[in-house]
Amino acid sequence: MSSKLKIITTEDGSHSLYNEELKETYHSFHGALKESVHVFMLYGIDSWLMENPNKKPLRIFEVGFGTGLNAWLTLIWAEQNQIPVLYHTIEPFPLSEEIYSQLNYGDLDDGFFHYKPYLQKLHKMEWDQGAIVSEYFNMKKEKTSLEQVILYPSDVVFFDAFAPSKQPELWEKPLLQKVFDSMNPGGIFTTYCAQGQLKRDLKEIGLEVETLPGPPGKKEMTRGWKK
Repeated sequence: MSSKLKIITTEDGSHSLYNEELKETYHSFHGALKESVHVFMLYGIDSWLMENPNKKPLRIFEVGFGTGLNAWLTLIWAEQNQIPVLYHTIEPFPLSEEIYSQLNYGDLDDGFFHYKPYLQKLHKMEWDQGAIVSEYFNMKKEKTSLEQVILYPSDVVFFDAFAPSKQPELWEKPLLQKVFDSMNPGGIFTTYCAQGQLKRDLKEIGLEVETLPGPPGKKEMTRGWKK
């Protein structure tokens, strides 16, 4: 898989990957870091915290560990807010050390420098078992597919799969239903995707769906609440 991957630099200076086989990037060309912060931090865990200020720990499920950017940003969020996070993520095609060791996220901002070593630590963790990564961040990453994974209850879902045009099977209603069924009441489903079919399917399985402003370069994104 890694032989078909190429590191690219997006418009905010942060790295992403280009999958030559799928002809698809792992993040937006307009800024990998800005996209993750906007879609998953701001409209994901920050929004959840506003509605659930006293509920701990926060349980997150991520579809697509990829470069580890979302997990790493969540670790920083957990440490800075001193809120324990239990993070469950899946990735059928883990990156090689040759690739992940070059990712530049920890070099982009002085505020990130203290957390730079954690990105490597997240990638080097053993697959298919949980581990304490930092004081406020526990993670289990599984080398498996959404079809095969056994889901735990979650408060926030980061649905960060490749686009429906590239991996349509991951966006089909039965798998969305599987994810919905695992979500706790009051849970959030957040994704960069704004496809009309996705919104219709999310409504049909029971989520209250919002169309929100997208990250840089993208007009809209989607969020659903399990009321």
